[in-house]
Amino acid sequence: MAPSIDRRELLALTSLGGIGLVFGSTLAPAAAQPAPAPQAPAEDFFFVQLSDTHWGFRDPAINPDFEGTLTKVIGRLNAFSRQPDFITFTGDMTHTTNDAKERRRRMAEVKGMLGELKVKDIRFAPGDHDANADGGEAYQEFFGKPYYAFDHKGFHFVVLDNVSDKEFRLGETQLQWLAADLAQLPKGTPVVALTHRPLFELYRPWGWFTPDGDKAMELLRPVKATVFYGHIHHEHHTTAGGLVHHAATALMIPLYPAGTRPERTMVPWNAGAPYKGMGFRSVSARGHGAAWQMTEESVA
Repeated sequence: MAPSIDRRELLALTSLGGIGLVFGSTLAPAAAQPAPAPQAPAEDFFFVQLSDTHWGFRDPAINPDFEGTLTKVIGRLNAFSRQPDFITFTGDMTHTTNDAKERRRRMAEVKGMLGELKVKDIRFAPGDHDANADGGEAYQEFFGKPYYAFDHKGFHFVVLDNVSDKEFRLGETQLQWLAADLAQLPKGTPVVALTHRPLFELYRPWGWFTPDGDKAMELLRPVKATVFYGHIHHEHHTTAGGLVHHAATALMIPLYPAGTRPERTMVPWNAGAPYKGMGFRSVSARGHGAAWQMTEESVA
């Protein structure tokens, strides 16, 4: 058994420290409002969030193992004693290039490598490096629709595209789709949003925001959605727009936190602590959206 799985399963059973509990779906109704109808608990499950592998990036000062990092992650995931129900990849599977042929070559390589995973259910969200240069044309050839919804064990997931538009907007068409999708849900359905860029304004000078993300948050707020995203290349948890948001660590390139440097800056490779700041996340659902339990996993 992989040590990380043993630790996760033990902590899930004992509720000891080491896993953060996020109560993003249990806000009590106002006193004047009737209590919602009781619901049967959803089945417990867990998924893995990968983000920002930037396949095609090459800089040994940042990551000398740019050819092997993703392979190591795939090996770690395949060694889990309990496999996740599915894997979500919240964007930037590839590093940007203006060469359309090279863009497709990188996407084909990533998709082929991910095919080595034991878990075959992978839910992709586009990243700006994947989709902004050509409006998502190549991305859709390899990874499918840029925004869509799916259901899993009583939970409703919406995957949003805030990168294909040149100005990184969701756009009215997508927002109308989101409104219609959420409107058809039974009352009390727990909702999870998966996206690449933060919907809220985390740090505008570095482009860490979505221009019309407030409109999406207005739609997601009544259903108390939890948002998982990438793009900022480090772990981050906050509440904004009435929602709880969780950013994942990047697989390939760590970045310094917002505002800690004059410019957006990559964290240099630390030979004494290889892969520091690079990793992925497992997310466990407990009950009917009552809590999310997260474990931050290292690359190696």
